[in-house]
Amino acid sequence: MAFKPFKLQGNMEHPSTVLEDLERFVVKDAPPTVYYIPDFITENEESHLLQQVYKATKTKWTQLSNRRLQNWGGLPHPKGMLGEKLPDWLQKYCDRISALGTFGGKTANHVLVNEYNPGEGIMPHEDGPLYHPTVTTISLGSHTVLDFYRPISAQLEDAPQTEESRYLLSLLVQRRSLLILQDDMYQRFLHGIQGTHQDCVTEKVANLSAAGSVPGALLTRGTRVSLTVRCVPKVTRANLLLGRK
Repeated sequence: MAFKPFKLQGNMEHPSTVLEDLERFVVKDAPPTVYYIPDFITENEESHLLQQVYKATKTKWTQLSNRRLQNWGGLPHPKGMLGEKLPDWLQKYCDRISALGTFGGKTANHVLVNEYNPGEGIMPHEDGPLYHPTVTTISLGSHTVLDFYRPISAQLEDAPQTEESRYLLSLLVQRRSLLILQDDMYQRFLHGIQGTHQDCVTEKVANLSAAGSVPGALLTRGTRVSLTVRCVPKVTRANLLLGRK
């Protein structure tokens, strides 16, 4: 199923127009609220972003056991993030996503760049209270499948609570797409990525048609770079963060 590149029809001076435009992309077969926008960026933009990501010095990368990442904008902290100016190549997309009204009129100020090689993933987790309760992600280079899980319930402490028993649904996230999670899908459910080389698409994928796929499709992963764009509401000066007067 082919989609034209996404174009924003409204602007921040007319937020109702922006929100009406965004509503075309809501995933109705998922709990509140998921927006999935195919082809949010062009192939040329994808190529340019990947070039910028890999231009970064080795010291900008943090190597974890299952992926590596770059942190841009500052380090979120309960006392407040010590803000750093974003490079123009990231600021452009922070502004574009913020213009959708995604962050309640605020502008995104933090980007986490994750690189996932085939076979790499991330354990189910939640993004936590340091951010505005919205997470947005642009995917570059490859698709992935994002799995969602119910949290462990204190009322069911006597019953086994495995990932399998808590599994809720999946989203197929194609390259060049924008994914927006809000409400229950941000605050209530956990999300993770299985460490695999291939994904077999099932009927539990809530955005099948929007992602241009069908049940039974077998998709081979390449190296995926995700730009996780968020808004950290609490930003502070260095002397306050360090407890100085």
